[in-house]
Amino acid sequence: MRPLINLDDARARHVDPEVPSPCISVCQMNPATDLCSGCYRTVEEIAAWSGLGDQARLVVWERIEARQQPQG
Repeated sequence: MRPLINLDDARARHVDPEVPSPCISVCQMNPATDLCSGCYRTVEEIAAWSGLGDQARLVVWERIEARQQPQG
């Protein structure tokens, strides 16, 4: 199953060469998962994003895509 938000789609919408932010402007933390309901990041990942290099941002993207996969 393809993740709802994914790096390929984000890159298609982003003209800069840097790794794009996963933010889709649906900023609401889910208390059950401690993840943003829009971008699937933790508060710590959101706060750190602007200071991360491209390699670290790619790691966050990998986590985001993994979090959207069915569990079980």
